[in-house]
Amino acid sequence: MNPFPYALDNKRYHTLHYHNLQVFGGRVEKAVLNGGFTCPNIDGTKGTGGCAFCDGGSGAFTHPAPLAEQLRLEMARIHKKRPEARAIAYFQVHTNTYAPLPRLRELYEEALACPGICGLSVGTRPDCLPEDVLDYLAEIAARTYLTVELGVQTIHDRTAADFGRGYAYADFLGSYHRLQTRGIRTCLHIINGLPGENHADMLETARVLGQLRPQAMKIQLLHILKGTRYAERFERGEIRPMTQDDYIRTVAEQLAYLPPETVVERVTGDGEKAKLLAPLWSMDKIRTLGGIDKCQREMDSWQGKNLTSYSIPVHKI
Repeated sequence: MNPFPYALDNKRYHTLHYHNLQVFGGRVEKAVLNGGFTCPNIDGTKGTGGCAFCDGGSGAFTHPAPLAEQLRLEMARIHKKRPEARAIAYFQVHTNTYAPLPRLRELYEEALACPGICGLSVGTRPDCLPEDVLDYLAEIAARTYLTVELGVQTIHDRTAADFGRGYAYADFLGSYHRLQTRGIRTCLHIINGLPGENHADMLETARVLGQLRPQAMKIQLLHILKGTRYAERFERGEIRPMTQDDYIRTVAEQLAYLPPETVVERVTGDGEKAKLLAPLWSMDKIRTLGGIDKCQREMDSWQGKNLTSYSIPVHKI
């Protein structure tokens, strides 16, 4: 018997699929968009070249076109596979609040007006959320489904300094609490396998962030991609990627520290195959996902097992 009640299958963690069925009553996909933003870690404000693992800010998965055309192509892609699905407009590439408010309003409202779009997801940095933008995001959250995604990656400032994140963990905490006080659904990204971190460090990131009780989290493996600073270090033999078995066990153990109401939107990720140097096993996504499920069963573990109490609020829209 599955000890985790917030699932429609044998999963022992709170999947995005389960969440979407509870909130939207059906299938919801992500329409991945490039709003033409840059990043303070690229334009010289905080640094140049991006973080050491960054290669184009996930731009490989978007279309080089005006926003209206991107939306049309993404909805066509989604409906080809699932004709009944609605979509979240996902501004993913670089820092998607890093622009004057009128520009943000123009892009976000255009996306929300697209037929079939039922919400908005905005990937950004904690140091790019000024008060006027936060107020506008709160306005959006009051009338539609909104998620702000923050790339934390790690709670350990020494690791962040190594890959050049450009802000301290304390800066993240300030922005996170400002989002929460405005009632804005927030998704935190973490990366396992960052150079200099061991198993205990990765578990500590999950444990500490779990105590913040975020609405959602994404867990991802470090992909070493051609053209990045980490690629140079990998080729010099300075970086040893995680093995698949180590990654699987780490994620299974991290999930036990996350509140069950936290939606786990991702437990692995995709690196662009043409640029992926390591780990090559990450292309076998099915084995990774199945391995996490198996590991949880073998450990008799589930999301939130290491927490003493919880409740699951469900907000239907």
